[in-house]
Amino acid sequence: MLLKRSAPRIDARAVEPVHGLEHLKVDWIAILRWLRDSRVEYLLIGPVADAIRGNTRAAGPVAIIPAPHRRNLERLARALCSERARIRSDENAENPAFKMTVEKLVERTHWELRCGSHDIDIEGGVRASDDGSGAPSYQELLYEAGRFEPEAGLSVEVASPEDIEHFAHLGRTGVPPEITIRRWAPLTDDHAQQRDSA
Repeated sequence: MLLKRSAPRIDARAVEPVHGLEHLKVDWIAILRWLRDSRVEYLLIGPVADAIRGNTRAAGPVAIIPAPHRRNLERLARALCSERARIRSDENAENPAFKMTVEKLVERTHWELRCGSHDIDIEGGVRASDDGSGAPSYQELLYEAGRFEPEAGLSVEVASPEDIEHFAHLGRTGVPPEITIRRWAPLTDDHAQQRDSA
């Protein structure tokens, strides 16, 4: 007979950040533990990733990009349902909990959720592999990421500083940042003389 596993819960008790990461909030580590215990694979982005990489003034929700394969999204949807996740829109409004599904995670690229008093943002729409579109795939993001241990026994993949900034810009503006490369022409003799005489 198979025993049904009870769903992990977000538990902020006995959180002990490792030396050098004492500035991390207890709630952040509790959510990261809950994701680990729920066996959700993800890449950490957003303010918490920024804080782990050294920004002691970072503030905001835990933001993740889940690995885009079906079983992982099923585990994430199950975990969110067990914590009665609700949409975090208006601070004063009490939005009802809803049933998260894989289909909902796939159809919408950005979720701002609250589980009890804990906030989590989920960034979707990242492909499993390179399709030639120019946007980074999950594997490319993971390749550039670094592994950190904010608490003993809790290992997380943290996006590169460039990717953290990419998704921060995307969150602020709704569009990916535009990268412009400018090539400067070498100075001609006339330009050099004007510069030297100034």
